[in-house]
Amino acid sequence: MIYQNKFGLKVTIVAIAVLIGVVSVYYTNTLVDKLVAREKAQIELYAQALKYTIDPENDQPITFIFQEIISANTSIPVIMTDFYGNIIGSRNIDFPLEIDKKEEKQRLLAEQLVLMKKEHPPIIIELGKQTKSENRNLIYHRNSFLINQLKYYPYAQLTIITIFGSLAYLAFSYSRRAEQNRVWVGLAKETAHQLGTPISSLMAWVEYFKVDENFSHLEVLPEIEKDIVRLEMITARFSNIGSRPTLTNENILTVVKDTINYLKPRISPKVEIMVINYLMPETIVKMNRNLIEWVVENLCKNAVDAMNSAGNIEIKLNNMPDDNLIFIDVTDTGKGMPKSQMKMVFTAGFTSKKRGWGLGLTLAKRIVEDYHKGKIFVKSSEINKGTCFRIILPKELKK
Repeated sequence: MIYQNKFGLKVTIVAIAVLIGVVSVYYTNTLVDKLVAREKAQIELYAQALKYTIDPENDQPITFIFQEIISANTSIPVIMTDFYGNIIGSRNIDFPLEIDKKEEKQRLLAEQLVLMKKEHPPIIIELGKQTKSENRNLIYHRNSFLINQLKYYPYAQLTIITIFGSLAYLAFSYSRRAEQNRVWVGLAKETAHQLGTPISSLMAWVEYFKVDENFSHLEVLPEIEKDIVRLEMITARFSNIGSRPTLTNENILTVVKDTINYLKPRISPKVEIMVINYLMPETIVKMNRNLIEWVVENLCKNAVDAMNSAGNIEIKLNNMPDDNLIFIDVTDTGKGMPKSQMKMVFTAGFTSKKRGWGLGLTLAKRIVEDYHKGKIFVKSSEINKGTCFRIILPKELKK
């Protein structure tokens, strides 16, 4: 979807970026305007103070102090206490509308006082010429809302930019992967198309050999026919890449046995494969048979490689504690793997072989977990003793 609307995605990202820029500029200008207004008020107060000190006819000092200095503080929360911590007065403390009792206001003031003590040291006011501690008042204060805005705004802005940048990166990464997937899907479908002609030709040759008395008795013909059928199935897989597979009800034991019967003549005779079944014979799983066969075959071939074409493979089928699930354990006697590799083996490109693209287990995981809503993982592994892969699949519930 993103791949098909790349232009729209780019326009959206640019629009969001512009919006973030506009909001940032507007908010910054708002803060600057508030600071300008505050500085103007301070200059006006400074001018009034000069007038008070210079004008000899000024005979209302108390009125000036209250109206021009104390009242000038309209934003900084302040609490004044005596030496013993008793609250004498406060300013710019916001009380909730529902609080009107004096006791509740005193409680809230006490809470605010605790916060102020943590934020700034008090300002000491000496009363009179005596130096006794009892003659001192203390002024506590907190940062104004404007200061807090200035303090945290850069972090908020950085967070928004980081989130936006991360989302944009993920969107473009997804778009790039989608484009790569489309290329691979196109390549797979073209490969399937190109394989169609030689497979048809091989089928015709097998039919020709069957009716020819010189070749019809050859024991290899049935095996060649099986391989052609296998090629047809692989071609069908390639042609269906990029589309959801069709799931049908299949007997899981039959599917596993058919896979092993096909695989045995095509691997080393030094490898023994044993199927142990603890399921009821009629156990049904909703699956795409071709894909599950490929998963089991892939695990067995990996096991053969891990054992250097000599050893034992045990395939065990049983119910999970949740009776709606079954598991298939594929255990080998190969070289095993360290714990650090148990999750990495399903990563695209990871391989311990000298040859190979490292896509087998990645595709197996997608087939089991995405298409069949199951699970596949390394159940256990021990160096030089072997590895056990477990496949968990949901059973088809009886109606």
